[in-house]
Amino acid sequence: LGWKFYDADDYHSPENKKKMAEGIPLNDEDRIPWLCALHDVLRREEASRQNAVLACSALKKIYRCILVSGASALESSERERPRENTALKILFVHLDGPIDVIARRLEKRRGHFMPSELLKSQFDTLEPPRAPENFITVSIEKSLPEIVLEIERGIVS
Repeated sequence: LGWKFYDADDYHSPENKKKMAEGIPLNDEDRIPWLCALHDVLRREEASRQNAVLACSALKKIYRCILVSGASALESSERERPRENTALKILFVHLDGPIDVIARRLEKRRGHFMPSELLKSQFDTLEPPRAPENFITVSIEKSLPEIVLEIERGIVS
């Protein structure tokens, strides 16, 4: 696509990385400043008229709202109806698959601060996107080319 790519893990604070490395799941208090920083990255790209891809575990609806609207999403009235002038246009891609498949893939990952033992806590936290959120769901059990094609179709539609 020629778009900039950002890995949200690169934006975690040293404290968050240390916590995860010790097998301690992050909570909302840990994640909210991180998500606000990611919103700022996306806002900067929008201001530059750049498209971007952000790989991010936006597990809860409020996390996705923060990515769209920044800290203003924390005000309850903003959750359901972000202000048009502050809302970013984001297509969320929910990569969906069984925990055992994801666990096997995590076991192969080397040099990452998050141990695979935290996967269950992420599934416990997960609130899959649903209408009226702007999202597509893609099965991770498809081949990589099929996954990419489905995401590209979602972007252009």
